Amino acid sequence: MRLATVLTPMSDENLQLAAQCGVTDIVHRYADAATLRASRQRIASFGMTLSVVEGYLPIEAIKLGADDGRELRLLKTLVRDMAELDVRLLCYNFMAGTDWVRTRLDAPERGGAKVTAFDLTAADAAVRLGYTPADVRADELARQLSPAKLWDHLERLLNELLPVAESCGVTLAMHPDDPPLPALLGKPRIMHTVEAFERLVRLAPTPANAVCFCQGSFAAMGVDIPAAIRRLGPHIKYVHFRDVRGTAESFAETFHDNGPTDMAAAMRAYREAGFAGPMRPDHVPQLVGEDDGEPGYTMLGRLFAFGYIRGLMHATA
Repeated sequence: MRLATVLTPMSDENLQLAAQCGVTDIVHRYADAATLRASRQRIASFGMTLSVVEGYLPIEAIKLGADDGRELRLLKTLVRDMAELDVRLLCYNFMAGTDWVRTRLDAPERGGAKVTAFDLTAADAAVRLGYTPADVRADELARQLSPAKLWDHLERLLNELLPVAESCGVTLAMHPDDPPLPALLGKPRIMHTVEAFERLVRLAPTPANAVCFCQGSFAAMGVDIPAAIRRLGPHIKYVHFRDVRGTAESFAETFHDNGPTDMAAAMRAYREAGFAGPMRPDHVPQLVGEDDGEPGYTMLGRLFAFGYIRGLMHATA
């Protein structure tokens, strides 16, 4: 397996810090071919590889069943551009009308560190982080969806995009709903159980149709993490290595070594499952001096995570 990260911002200093900490793979947000090509060259100059595209994808209308064909064309173009640049993994989610949601950005963790948290009772006032639909109808359309319609929209996307991905040697990895609830803010969700991911891979039994195993989301589902890794093992091609304390209705992020999950057992399960892909820390605590940074995505907490993850990789090899 390979240590990966997203960098916010992707500055020369952060690239150098990542390289110094043993990161080999960099995750990039959605961009056009020219931007990805330039980023790939820049990342390579620090001795690392651009290997994943994740976030801000042109996919929101597809989830809603409102795409006029434009988003599908953009995604197909993206997959072809990625193949040309030898970027082999595209991570996406199917949360319609929202992205990942938190109701607090400054919940206390060890030593006064700040973490993001979610409480369903405060969801109406939720801080929404991620993609903001340009279409003002999106919220209304999302509320009109049903789980069955969402599955239909997902199957239609897979039927269109997977043949392109297969021909290009690109893998699509589905991220779970975050929080993993059957509905949020009046909008249904479908990727919130292990069974849903088993259904996903049955929809299109091809190696190009894969799972992003976000440990924090699966932990919030209340499942046994090592057991779930073994259950989905052959289909896991990308990992968000993190932990939370609580339930899907109410949880907070934790330091990697300060949550309820046996992280060493999880790492052993990945190895037993044959996982060899990119693994990145996600939603790290915000440490002292980082108050101006983006909650969950500041650098000092990520440096701690790099060392912890590398230690587990070496200890379980």
